[in-house]
Amino acid sequence: MLDFIRKKKQSVIIKIVFAVIILSFILAFGLSYMEGKRADKSYAAKVNGHKISLEEYRHSYERLRNIYMQIYGQGLPAEAEKALGIRKAALEQLIDNVLVSMEARKMGIKISKEELSDAIAAMPVFQKDGAFSFDLYQNLLKSNRITAKDFEEGQRSDMMITRARQMIRDKASVGDEEALARFKKENDRLEIDYVSFAPADVIAEVKPSDADLNEYLQKNQQDFKIPEKTAISYVLLDPAKHAAGVSVTAEEISTYYNKNIDRWQGKDGILPLDKVRDKVKAEALRQKAAKQAYEQAADTLFKHIKSGDLKPIAAQLKLPIQTSGLFTAKQPPQSLKDEQAVIKKAFELKQGELGGPVETSRGIYVILISERKEAVVPPLKDVRNEVEQRVKSAKAAELAKSRTEAALNTMKDKAPAGAKSAGPFGYNAKGDLPGIGSSPELMEAAFKLTPTLPAADKPVRLGNRWYAIRLKNRIEAPKSDFEKQKDQIKARMLPAKQQETITAWIKGLREKAKIDINQALIADR
Repeated sequence: MLDFIRKKKQSVIIKIVFAVIILSFILAFGLSYMEGKRADKSYAAKVNGHKISLEEYRHSYERLRNIYMQIYGQGLPAEAEKALGIRKAALEQLIDNVLVSMEARKMGIKISKEELSDAIAAMPVFQKDGAFSFDLYQNLLKSNRITAKDFEEGQRSDMMITRARQMIRDKASVGDEEALARFKKENDRLEIDYVSFAPADVIAEVKPSDADLNEYLQKNQQDFKIPEKTAISYVLLDPAKHAAGVSVTAEEISTYYNKNIDRWQGKDGILPLDKVRDKVKAEALRQKAAKQAYEQAADTLFKHIKSGDLKPIAAQLKLPIQTSGLFTAKQPPQSLKDEQAVIKKAFELKQGELGGPVETSRGIYVILISERKEAVVPPLKDVRNEVEQRVKSAKAAELAKSRTEAALNTMKDKAPAGAKSAGPFGYNAKGDLPGIGSSPELMEAAFKLTPTLPAADKPVRLGNRWYAIRLKNRIEAPKSDFEKQKDQIKARMLPAKQQETITAWIKGLREKAKIDINQALIADR
């Protein structure tokens, strides 16, 4: 094969332009075949006994992820990747390729040496000055540790897959009936009768019982639960007040400087200690004072922690005791605003329990839980109005839907009294319906209506309102116009029909195949 390509290298002209970068092209060669080339005890999936290796999966995943990164920018958050299902999609592509490759062999598809060499020689990645470069070809394969034989087999397999897909795609066709249906959808105009109900239309009829209210309260306790509350007493040490009695040695200054070397950055790099000594000394003093204050608070707390009494601690530290009223974790008192570490600690302790020390930017806290109230679900009488409002809203929504369903059942025979009319209107993808609003689902349902089946099969929701529709009149476009446009309509419909045919074919291959997937690879991360 290499000899064959070498002979053609001066005469081949670029015929195919590939929209892939060099790296993804080189990595992608083995994704669709590599049958046994990289055997491993582990695997991403087994398809009819064929193993898809973890390495193949990794390449497929990285390639697909890079595509999305180019679309969304370099940043692709984990939650976005999860929502896009990239891991699963990467594996699904590999499985589909293996199935199609196997089916291609059954279909008798073969790629000749000449076809393979022409395809390789036309790849831009191997082009130099507009012509195939055999030296470049060898060097690229060698630098990526790929043998020519493996690469060519990979390309052959990819070409077989492409040809198999094309053969199936070529079988797709759009019939006259399908084209006529599209023509009518795009050119007919409709008039419809409709009935609609919203919760507001029927809420006055809803009279929930006490049993209904109690049942709702029990099922939705978290919505009404009064959160736990706590009240604390505390002392607060200010490390700055300890700084006056603290000194640092030259060695301590040097040690602090070296441990925080990145903080002394100047225009020309790290500033020498001599130039920042005063600043380093001040920070070292603050740190040492804070450490001593923390140790003092910890020692004092340890001596009295079993007593559950804050007074001796306050006396020994010569600090006043401060108090708070009851508060929730989400609504702390103003005196403790932004002191999240203190609030967190307060809700970890039991009533009468001492805790700390807790160090924050304000200082060092030792706290006592003076009162604690657990979260409780209030009795119905205390939240009756809110519960009743919610129950009525929920039941009104159910009633609005059931009324619409009842109207729709009547519409199978005739439009009910009070029905409104809309139209005439033509089809549009946005679903703009006169007098109703924008609903693609309702628009699709309307254009499926026929004189023999004049009512929609189910109500459609738009906002908080339900709609039931019935065909009133269909103004058909001239049949002669269809004959003029038929070929154009079929041409427009063909790509989608081809894709549907391919999708259905692969689905059939999957249904007949034995597929074992390593679920750990596609599990939510």
